Amino acid sequence: MGLFGFGKKKHDDEDEAKAKEAEATDEAVDSVADDNSADSGAAVAKDTENAESENTEADSGEEDAADEHEVPDEPSEAYPDRGELYGPWDIDEEEAPNYDDYLDMGAYYLPFLQGIELRVKANRASGQVLGCTISYKASSLEIEALAAPKTLSLWDGVSEDLLAANPKASKEPGIFGTEIKLPVVVKGGKKLITRIVGVDGPRWMLRGIFSGRAATHPESPETKTLNQFFSDIVVDRGEEPLAPRDLIPMHAPVSPEERRKADEAAAEADKDGKDHKIPKRINGPFVADQQTEVQTTISRGPMFSELR
Repeated sequence: MGLFGFGKKKHDDEDEAKAKEAEATDEAVDSVADDNSADSGAAVAKDTENAESENTEADSGEEDAADEHEVPDEPSEAYPDRGELYGPWDIDEEEAPNYDDYLDMGAYYLPFLQGIELRVKANRASGQVLGCTISYKASSLEIEALAAPKTLSLWDGVSEDLLAANPKASKEPGIFGTEIKLPVVVKGGKKLITRIVGVDGPRWMLRGIFSGRAATHPESPETKTLNQFFSDIVVDRGEEPLAPRDLIPMHAPVSPEERRKADEAAAEADKDGKDHKIPKRINGPFVADQQTEVQTTISRGPMFSELR
């Protein structure tokens, strides 16, 4: 996994303490994810109990997320108007936000949000990227994009499988339609609640696994910020032939500046008559078996610039 910081984090001391406390939950939630990886991919959650920080941090950057299209105000069993009024978005949809300054992950583009960290999950043997987790204050959000049938909802089946596999799981109306609440027991016997959502798009489903305050406090600023972040994601399904529930192929993060330089190089190569190909992502599904951790840091440079 790689660790990325989108912009300079505020309240560094508090964030460091939260990170240490949250670290203890990774292993427990990963084990839950492994039990369901064949049907619904990996789940990651962090222990993010820190109610006292909410009031002092409420105004420290929640509005940094793109807000051209807001999420619904009230929970519902359905999620209407996705692709018209609400996201996540498909790359070919007219109403999709401008993702030129988004971070390119291959399967999807992530919007900029001040003060978040991005952990990239990768296959240990091959280095192939399998997904990512956003950490924001006392909350986290794991994001996965799965291939789906052309005409059927994938989330209906995935959510039912989660309920069947986890007797303590429950479903309830949410901002993105029906969502799953899944309790996870972490080290020391402490129970952590995760909130799992799924949004169906054209031949894809985007799944978000929220933990911390974003899973337990619907009205908190963190929850609203990460809901908006998830809604602003732009999915690139690609044309690869994939079976339903296959992870859509991804690649290591590519910053907007790197993307622009690659496009310029391709245009220059075309002008010179050279065969210049820009590798984007591999064909076919990934297999999520083992993972590795590698730490790198990026900060906003005008937008994303990698420090090596």
